[in-house]
Formats: sequence, structure tokens, C-alpha cells
Amino acid sequence: MVRPKVNLLSDELVEQIVAEAMQLLLDPGVRVHNQDALDLLEQAGARVDRQSQIAHIPETIVRRALHTAPSEFYLYNLDGQAVVHYGQDSVQFDPGSAAITILDSETQEQRPPLTADFIKFVKLVETIPQLDAQATTLICADVPEEIGDLYRLYIALNYMRKPIVTGAFRKDTWWVMKDMLAAVAGGEKALADKPIAVFDVCPSPPLLWSDLTCQNMIDCARHGIPSELVSMPLAGATAPVTIAGSVVQHTAECLSGVTICQLAQEGAPIVWGGSPAAFDMREGTTPMGAVGTWMIDCAYTQVGKSLGMPTHAYLGMSDAKVVDAQCGLESSGGAIMAALAGVNMVSGAGMMDFESCQSYEKLVIDAEIIGMAKRLVAGIDPRTEPIALDLMRKLGHRADYLAESHTLKWFRQEQYIPSDVIDRGSLDAWQKKGSKTAFERAKDRVRELLERYEPSPISTELRAELRRIATRAAQKFGLDELPPLTD
Repeated sequence: MVRPKVNLLSDELVEQIVAEAMQLLLDPGVRVHNQDALDLLEQAGARVDRQSQIAHIPETIVRRALHTAPSEFYLYNLDGQAVVHYGQDSVQFDPGSAAITILDSETQEQRPPLTADFIKFVKLVETIPQLDAQATTLICADVPEEIGDLYRLYIALNYMRKPIVTGAFRKDTWWVMKDMLAAVAGGEKALADKPIAVFDVCPSPPLLWSDLTCQNMIDCARHGIPSELVSMPLAGATAPVTIAGSVVQHTAECLSGVTICQLAQEGAPIVWGGSPAAFDMREGTTPMGAVGTWMIDCAYTQVGKSLGMPTHAYLGMSDAKVVDAQCGLESSGGAIMAALAGVNMVSGAGMMDFESCQSYEKLVIDAEIIGMAKRLVAGIDPRTEPIALDLMRKLGHRADYLAESHTLKWFRQEQYIPSDVIDRGSLDAWQKKGSKTAFERAKDRVRELLERYEPSPISTELRAELRRIATRAAQKFGLDELPPLTD
């Protein structure tokens, strides 16, 4: 069976991109605003200018890091099962992270999300079979900004079973998040042995590591927690305007991240990923639904795979402000391209408005797109031998396949059967059901799925421990009590 796949780069172009990225790491080098990382690089043999905080990294150091970085690893659910595979051409999907608004289901206008909104979102993700992982999707506006990162993880850990994609906004809050994850996993060793989370770590374009995100990556490495590089070249603004040029910059930034990570701890799991965009010259915006953005993502995925790295991308998103035709067009194109490229973790389901807004309704529509994309890359299997010869000879010129046991046996594996979010009835049938739009059907689907939610398996004692950990952090920033959590 042939797996459908898309490659946008020739082997020769991949080699040239990697070669140029290696040269960039040496000259002009990478600016690193973290003393721990500069020490690691200098001790490994890089030339470090302490005044400018620029490290000039030889290819030999980078190649050694690529050799020790794992080519694959797993994330586990709270039942201890390996459910997400980072590596090879495995394709999985999660909602995007860190949305600052949510699309109100009734008004269809954006508003700041609150604790109750995120609880509903986590429950919804748990019930959507097409989604493989959770994400710390919303930044809740009813707690201090300083604990926004750890608070969203605290909420998710109370309601989830699936593993989670997350990230820290500060150096100190990373430790609180680690403590909560370790509490749920059964200790730090258990968390390292069977990680339930991966942390996004983001270099800044071009060729720069902030103190915060670099330290987060180093801390993840030293504790055996996977980290996920999110390089963000903006083609034409903070990166070369050409797609190939942006991929060169992305490659250099990711190579520097892999190197620092492996110097901190050889063998630490790290993912080759990003959230780039092709800058819109008309509007001055960062379109996540543009074909150029899809191409940069798929091209850098190809580069990462050529280096034996697990991969990640932010795709399947839209820049639309409401759930409309543009929303579906952009989201479906990105999700299908990501699946065909073999991206291991595709983040962005439910996201819109330049990666800043989440929508329950878009999430369940995107789930149908994801289901179709997964069916596409599953490829065509002959199922039987011979494929059709015996069956067609049996029926001859009779069109009676609906009555055949062969049809009953195989139709669910052959076809992707969508939920009622997708209308494929006749005009009369659609009208009898109320002539509902896709958005209205999606609202119905959200309600239906939430009724199926099954509570997280964590104990009452563990919930209390998570609350103690999160409350201690909140009190440092003037919040004595966290908002109550609902059933």
C-alpha cells in the first residue's frame, strides 16, 4: 500500500537548505540571551562573544546534537497508554494553544475567555475522536496574567485524559507546571519515563533565543520532558521573502535549538516545529491560512524528516473572523497539506483570526476535516485478493452491491463517515431538519459531545494537591483563591 505524500523540495534543495543553515550558525551566529546556554555552547567548542551574546556554532557540534536527539518518542494519556507517536510519518492533531479570545457561540463575536470557557473546551476535546491530544488552548482572563500559563494547565489536568501540548510564559512558572505534571504522572521519574506533555519553546526571528524560552528548553531537557521548537520566520518581514529562504532561517533556528537542548541533556526528546507565516504585504498581517504559509510548513517538515527529527506544525487554521466559507477553505487546505506532509503533531484545530481566537463550533467542523485528512493518508488498500474480480464476476451486470456482505464488511473502513455536522442529505431532507447552516449544526454537535464527556480518572486527593500547587503560585501575584472549577 502506498501512503499518499507530498514533498515540496528536491533532495538537492534540502541538502542546500541544511548546508546554508549550518553556515548561518557559524556566521553571523545565533544571539542567545541565556547565560546557561552560552556556557554550554562555549564548553562544547562554539566561539561565544559575551558582550554581544552571539554564539558562533561549528557544524560538528550541531551534527553531534542531531545524532543524540531521539528520532521518535511517545506521549502517554493519564491511563499510561502510549497514544501519540512523534516520529516517521505518524500524523496527529491537537487544538492550537494560547488563544486570547473565544468566539461566543450566541453572539458570534470575540470576547476574553474565562475559566468556564476553558473547562468546556477541555471537555469537548476529550470527546472528539479525531483529536489526539489536548492543548492549553485559552488564556483565561479571570486570573492574573502572571499565572496564565500554569493556570490553563491546572484546569486541563483536572479534566483531561489525553496528553497535552503546553508552554510556559515565564521561567519560574515552568517549575510550577512541572510539579503539577509530576503530581499527575506519579513523580518526576514517571513523568520522564511516560511523558504526558510536551512544551512549546519559541526562538525569536531572526536567529535569536530569549532568556525565557531558552531556559524553558534547558529545564525540559534536564527533566526528560519533551520540548517542541516553534520557529516563526515571517517571510518578507522577519525572514527572507522567498519560501526557500524562510525555510533556511527556520532550519538554522531549529538546529540551534536542537544543539542547546542536547548539550543540556543528551537524548532529551525535542521536536522540529514551528508557526511561520508568509507576511501579507497588503494588510501587514501574518496569515496562517495562506498557501505560502502551508508551503513553508510542509517544506520545513521535509527538512526535519531528512535530519531524522520528529515534526510539528501549526496548520489547519483560518484568518477568518467568523466561521464562514473562508474559514473552511483555509482550514481544510492546511490540515490536508499537513497530513500529506506527514507532520507528526498538527496544532491549530479550532483556531482563527491569525492564531488568536478559538471557537467550539470551528473545532467540531475541523474535526471532520481532520477525519477526512486521516482517511486520505491511510491510502488505498486492496482489502481482498483478487481485488474485485471474483465479486464482479459473481454479480455480473447486476447492480446489487448494497446487498452484498462484501459491502457491509468494508464500507466503514473504505469511507470516512462524518457526523451530522456535514450535511449530505437531499434538499428535502435538509429542509425537514430545519434548513440549518453548518454553524448551527456545529452548535448541535458541541452540545451532543459535551453530554458524552466522562470525568478524568484523577483522584479527589490529587485534585486537591493540584489546587494547592496552583494556589501557592497565584498568591505570589495577589490572587488568594483560584476561581472554582465546575463538574
